[in-house]
Amino acid sequence: MADTDRREAFARGIPKAELHLHIEGTLEPELMFEAAARNDVFLPYETVDEVKTAYEFTDLQSFLDIYYRGTGALRTKRDFADLLSAYLERAAADNVRHAEIFFDPQTHTGRGVDFDVFMSGFAQAREDTGERLGISTELIMCFLRHLPEEEAMATLETAEPFLDQVTAVGLDSSEVGHPPEKFERVFAKARSLGLRAVAHAGEEGPSEYVRGALDRLHVERIDHGVRVEDDPELLARIVAARTPLTMCPLSNVKLRVFDRLEDHNLRRLLEAGAKVTINSDDPAYFGGYVADNYAATAAALDLSREQIRQIARNSFEASFLSEAARGAFLAEVDAFS
Repeated sequence: MADTDRREAFARGIPKAELHLHIEGTLEPELMFEAAARNDVFLPYETVDEVKTAYEFTDLQSFLDIYYRGTGALRTKRDFADLLSAYLERAAADNVRHAEIFFDPQTHTGRGVDFDVFMSGFAQAREDTGERLGISTELIMCFLRHLPEEEAMATLETAEPFLDQVTAVGLDSSEVGHPPEKFERVFAKARSLGLRAVAHAGEEGPSEYVRGALDRLHVERIDHGVRVEDDPELLARIVAARTPLTMCPLSNVKLRVFDRLEDHNLRRLLEAGAKVTINSDDPAYFGGYVADNYAATAAALDLSREQIRQIARNSFEASFLSEAARGAFLAEVDAFS
């Protein structure tokens, strides 16, 4: 086996946690059509190939337009259970041992789908598929940053009966023009309810958004964070505090944050001491699940086996797992060869 083949097999097979995954972004065209047919939902596409052809994006907003259209097919408990179960099956094939999964309540409640519909579907999939496959999971409830904070606060209040199923809150959707401080009150409320906090920052938005997420929202992880390199003082802070960056390389290329994967700054940030992780973001739309991201990034950036191992270790160290569970998974990473 050639060295490049061995590296790819190592990157794909190493035990890993996925920390930046939008469950709505795992909606493959086949399931989209199946759910739309069950629920009598019109889709502006006639074939799976036509859907895939539409997945040529110029920026984040062009992706979000199609993303929100696709989620319109999801209406019932079965739809959401099928969605999460399908992701977990793919994650198991990638040797994901633990997943912390984003979901967007406002995407669903805004079109009349009640909280108990998607939450019961997720619960069923976590119990049935997650336990069968041996994948532990946590749910992270995201607020849509292009909507007012008042709507995020109302979402948090509606979610309160279900918070025993939720570990943290997050912030996603269109970044530019929607700084983190816009959501300072709702994040404070979430933390008072015992929830942890993460936020998308520094993907298309500037490095100041990363600083705002840290200082105003008091997040424990930065989702994406590629722009921290623009601010040496901020990068030094990220490194010193060991603040995790949940990076999504194939997503960044697909959305034109970087022109080529070879241009990505993940390796530079890793070598600067940042706690970087590799994740898949919205894999149904961006052409690769998490093992695809590991393998492609390792090849494009010429990562060594020990750098790949460090990234996998970072994924568990950055997770919300208990110390005991984290230690057990780290032992698996260290033993992998």
